[in-house]
Parts: sequence; structure tokens; C-alpha cells
Amino acid sequence: MTKNNVKLTTLTTKGGCGCKIGPADLADIIKQLPSPTPNRNVLVGLDTSDDAGVYQINEDTAIVQTVDFFTPIVDDPYSFGQIAAANAISDIYAMGGTPITALNIVAFPVSTLDKQILTDILRGAGDKLAEAGVALVGGHSIDDKEPKFGLAVTGIVHPDKVRTNSEVQPNDKLILTKPIGVGVLTTSIKRNLLTDAETKHVTEVMATLNKTAADIMQHYHVHACTDVTGFGLLGHATEMAVASEISLNIYDHLVPKLPRVKELAALGAVPGGTKNNFQHVQGKVTFPNSMDQIDQWILCDAVTSGGLLMAVGDDEADQLLANLQTAGIPAAIIGEATEDTKAHIYVQE
Repeated sequence: MTKNNVKLTTLTTKGGCGCKIGPADLADIIKQLPSPTPNRNVLVGLDTSDDAGVYQINEDTAIVQTVDFFTPIVDDPYSFGQIAAANAISDIYAMGGTPITALNIVAFPVSTLDKQILTDILRGAGDKLAEAGVALVGGHSIDDKEPKFGLAVTGIVHPDKVRTNSEVQPNDKLILTKPIGVGVLTTSIKRNLLTDAETKHVTEVMATLNKTAADIMQHYHVHACTDVTGFGLLGHATEMAVASEISLNIYDHLVPKLPRVKELAALGAVPGGTKNNFQHVQGKVTFPNSMDQIDQWILCDAVTSGGLLMAVGDDEADQLLANLQTAGIPAAIIGEATEDTKAHIYVQE
């Protein structure tokens, strides 16, 4: 199959971070495993469902490690590579770290697809790594029927400056730096429901690094941070609430969303991963009785290469938001932490 007549999104039933094993299934699998052997150098491990692991190597330096790969989320190979790289690097930014090296992870049907497609995927990832200042130092590939691509990324951070999802403080404001609705719009790409301009826009959103947001974040007392990806806004916010033992209010009308997301969701372009996320947060999230099903699904939408969700003190929130927006980041304050320790999410319309 040549490069010019293939649509990458038709080669897989699920795309991007929506192809993750669902959070409920993953929890069932992991809970059967023995607890990791304690290691005093592990500053962040498996306990809090954080974005990356952190291992201290000396008084001044800890390494941050993450890995992320998935099936095609867009049809253009170069853009797919860019998005995959931006998505993988984001975990390092969410932990307060600086990404330094990466390894490519490739699964590709070399006997049935034009090898130029893989070249373009790798070129897109390489350009995004260069933009982030990350050195590509190797990788691994397998011949597979379904194309997949991603990266393992290593970063560094001072041990005292690690940001986790587990330190949200009462009355913190919640700031989100990218719009949600990516899963709905990328499903719409597969169903030919988007214009070229709309496809270009959602592609640009996914391919945008969280580097600028992370750099700005370093100048404020951000208590906790995570990036919003496959488990959706409410899934990752729930992880933050549970890890921090605190409840959160999220205001739906303040959450930035991609254009036409509700219209497209109403047409049926709701990915299975989004519905799995919705089922997973049942019992952990309270929705208003007046809120319709589609709006609830959108808050759970499976995002690929989403924004950072930050918890910052009320005294700094407005200034942090202003600096993010001045830098061209479509950030918004979407809620706040309460003093309730039930680790629950309360959605308000």
C-alpha cells in the first residue's frame, strides 16, 4: 500500500490515547501484582498513578522516566509522529522536569505499507524532539500488522522541585492549559465529519508542546500537576483528588472545549475509550441532575496530547493564568479544591 492512498486512522479500531487499556481494567490487573520492593531513591512510583516515575541519583538530581505509544490518531504520518512525541514528552513537563533524551518505539507492517510512511512518522517525531531540545538516542522496532508509534522519554529534575498529582491544597484553583474534546474530533476524522480546517486545528492542538506552559509554571507555587490524556479530564482529576485526599469542584461552562465537540458527539462520534472513562468515574464524580449525557461524556473524553492540569494557590492563580494567556496558551481556571477530604469530584454546570 503506497503512501498516497492510505489513511492511517483506517488501520486501527482505536486511535491515540483512546487505545489505552481502560482505567478500570488496568486497576484490576495491577492490584493482583505484589507491591514493588521499597527503594528510598524512588521519589515517585506506582502509588499515586502519577504521570512518570522519579528516581533520585544524588542530592541535586533525579531522573524522570515515562513511556507512551499508541495507534494513529490522524491520517498524516508526519503529524502522527509530531503528536506522539509531544504526548510522550508531556509527562516529563507535568512532573516539573526537563526532558533530555528519548527512544523511539515502532510497530509497523513493513511488508504491506510503504516504508516512506514510517520515515515520515519518524521525521515528525524528530522535529518535535528538536523543538523540545530532546536528544534521540535510539529505539526499538517490530514488524506488526497494526502501526503503532511512541517514545520512552527521560528527564531530569531537582529532587525538591518534583511536582506530583498528590499535593493539591484546600482552596487551590485548577488551571487547564488545552481544550478537551480531542477524542470526539479525532473519531470524527475517521468518519469524515470534519473540514480540512477543523482537522488542521485539532492536529495543531495535539502537536503543541506543553513546554511553554511548564516553563511558566516553574515561576509559581504550583502544588500539583498532571497532564490530561487518555483517561479524560475527569479521570485524571479523580486521580489527583484521590492522591491528594481532597475533593474538587469543576465547572463545566469554564472548561475549554474544541469547536463543534457537542454537535459531533451528538452525531455519535464518541469513542469507546471515552465511554469507558465515564463508567470508571461513576461513584467518584457527582454530576448535576440537569446535565445531559453528552456533556458528561465530553468531560470524560479520551484526550491525546492534552494540556496540563495545575493546582495553584488562590493568591497566584490569576497571575499564572494571565501569563499563560499572554504566551498564547488557551488556559482557563476551571474549578477549585475544597476542604472536603472525600476525594470526590463535584461537577457544576
